[in-house]
Amino acid sequence: MRRWLTVRRWLVLAFFILCVSPLAGAHTMMMTQVLVSFGQPDAVDVKIDVDLTLLLGSPERYYEVATESPERQKKDLERIVPRVVDNLQLFVGQQRLQPVFRSFSAAKAQKADYLDASMSKLSTLSFVVALPVGTGPLKLVVPFGAEVDYPVAYTVQIPSAHVSVTRWVEEGVHESDPFVWAGKVPKAPGPAAALTFNPDDLPWPRQLALYLRLGFRHIVPEGADHILFVLGLFFLGITWRKLLSQTTVFTVAHATTLFLSTYGIFSLPSRYVEPAIAFSIAFIAIENVIKPRLGPGRLAIVFGFGLVHGLGFASSLSDIPFPQTDFIVALLGFNFGVDMGQLFVIALAFLAVGGFRNRPWFRRGIAIPCSLAIAAVGLFWGIQRIFHYWS
Repeated sequence: MRRWLTVRRWLVLAFFILCVSPLAGAHTMMMTQVLVSFGQPDAVDVKIDVDLTLLLGSPERYYEVATESPERQKKDLERIVPRVVDNLQLFVGQQRLQPVFRSFSAAKAQKADYLDASMSKLSTLSFVVALPVGTGPLKLVVPFGAEVDYPVAYTVQIPSAHVSVTRWVEEGVHESDPFVWAGKVPKAPGPAAALTFNPDDLPWPRQLALYLRLGFRHIVPEGADHILFVLGLFFLGITWRKLLSQTTVFTVAHATTLFLSTYGIFSLPSRYVEPAIAFSIAFIAIENVIKPRLGPGRLAIVFGFGLVHGLGFASSLSDIPFPQTDFIVALLGFNFGVDMGQLFVIALAFLAVGGFRNRPWFRRGIAIPCSLAIAAVGLFWGIQRIFHYWS
C-alpha cells in the first residue's frame, strides 16, 4: 500500500511538471491580422500584420532581419514573403489568388522586446492582388502547420459600400467563413481604405465575445506563469473558503492594475514586472509548505501579487487593438475571460487531485511535492528573466 501511495505521489508530481515545464513563455498574447481592402474594381490591397518569430525559427533571427541593411533585408524578404503567402492563402471560389509584394515594415521595438516572448512584434507586409474574372466568395485559408500566431483576425473592407467584416480563424480551424463580395465592390476607383483592423466595426456583443475568448486564451493555454500562480493558491488547501477568498482577492487586484495600466494611469516596464511575477509564484508555493494557513497576511500577499499580475496582463495587450466606443466592454470581456481561465485551471486541478483532499497523506504526498515543484519553476523563471532583461 505504501509503495502504491509513493508511486501515485510521484505520478501526480510528474503530471504537474509536464504540464507547466514546456510553457516557459509568459504573457504570450499573440495574434495575426489580415486585411483585404476593395479599393479598386480589378484588384484588392492586402495588409498582413504578423510576428515572424515562428517563421524565422528564433527571436534572434527575427531581430536580425528587422535591423539589417536594406540590401540584405531585400534578399531575406525574397525567401520570407513566399512563406508568408503560403501560410495565409486567399481564395476566390476555388482559385487561389497570387499576391504581388509591395512593401515591408519591421516591427518597431527594442532588441529586448524582440527577444521577449511576452511581447507581440507585428511586422507589416503589403500586397496588391489582381481579382480573377470569377465572382466566387472570398475566403482565407490557413493550412495545417502554418507558421503564424493564432487567432487570425481576417478583415474585409469595401470602403465605397461602407462594409467592414471581420472573421476570426482560431487554432485548429483552417479556413474562414466565405465572404460574398460580388455586386458590392466599386465599379470605378474608390477611396483608399484605412488599412487597420478596427474593432469598432463589430457590435458590442461580438466585441464582448471576442475579448472574452482572448482573455481566456491568455490563461489557457498561453499563461503558464498565471496557471502556476493559481495552482499555488490551490495547493494551500482545497476548501471552498480558501479557494474562493484567495481567487476573489487575486481577481480584484489584477483587475485594478489592468484597468489603471490600460488607461495609462500607472504602468511598469516589463523588466520589473516579469521577474516579479515569476518570484511571486515561488513565494506563494514556498509559503504553502512552511506556513499553510489562510489569514489576513496571506490575503494581503495574494492581493499584492495580483497587482503585479495585472500589470503583466496589461503589457500583453499593448499590440491588441481595442475599440474606442465600447472600450470598457472589451476590457471587461478580457478580464472576465481571464477569470474564466483561472476557474478552468482550478477545476482541472480539482478533478485531478481533489478526490484525495481529505486523505491524511494528501498534504505530505501531493500538496507539498507539487508546491515545491511550482516553487522550483518560479525561481528558475525569475532568475532566467533577470538575466534576460538585465544582462
